Amino acid sequence: MPLSATPYEERLTAPRSWWLISFLVGLAMALVLLPFGTLPLLGGLVGGTAVAAVMASSYGSLRIRVVGDSLIAGEAKIPVTALGATEVLDAEEARAWRTYKADTRAFLLLRSYIPTALKVEVIDPEDPTPYLYLSTRDPQRLAQALEAARKPVA
Repeated sequence: MPLSATPYEERLTAPRSWWLISFLVGLAMALVLLPFGTLPLLGGLVGGTAVAAVMASSYGSLRIRVVGDSLIAGEAKIPVTALGATEVLDAEEARAWRTYKADTRAFLLLRSYIPTALKVEVIDPEDPTPYLYLSTRDPQRLAQALEAARKPVA
């Protein structure tokens, strides 16, 4: 499988504020366990923070990659030959496609904390999915990587 001329990989990590929220969840757990003594308090702080941090990390572990002749977005793997036109969406247009313009048959890889996105048309006649909506911090570079992956390697 030939590698694309413009490889692309992005991890949709959770924002920094979520790590603070993870600590606050641990602090709340510690306060709940305060009446039981110091050791349960510390256990609640460490355990609550760890559980919340693992949840934030797992939510932010999705990746978008263009590898060879495929687009891998989360669990989906789509050959670039099945993809058509791309549309770079700014924050306002991305919000519109996440809400009232959205098609229920579309594949949506959403992260609300990422304001921009790329909309990719699906041209495979056997696939009922009309388009892919991919939250990405750099939609222009992802569109260029998809275009490069479509071109045959000489």
